[in-house]
Amino acid sequence: MQLYAAAFDWVAADDTADNLKKQGGFIPGVRPGRATAAYIKNALNKITLPSAVFLALIAIVPSIIFSFTGNQLIQAFGGTSILIMVGVVLDTVDKLEGQIKMYDYDGFFK
Repeated sequence: MQLYAAAFDWVAADDTADNLKKQGGFIPGVRPGRATAAYIKNALNKITLPSAVFLALIAIVPSIIFSFTGNQLIQAFGGTSILIMVGVVLDTVDKLEGQIKMYDYDGFFK
């Protein structure tokens, strides 16, 4: 839940709304100013809460599975290492697709 609280410090909705207004940017269908700040806060709530719950589950599930099964391999792969492995795989696939697109191929998974 620390991620959930920290997200509101990193993304100050009022400052973001003011910066959008000063630079002439806008969100289609939302009035500049307070309405934009409220829209950003609402979007941040909808994105951050499920993400924080998901990350907490990824961190806790390997420990729960290990307590039920006693399998040492599950204990070796904790939540952090699972997140790192998924990140490396996604980055590798992205780089491979970039290399393939340079040579005008259709795609890696198509």
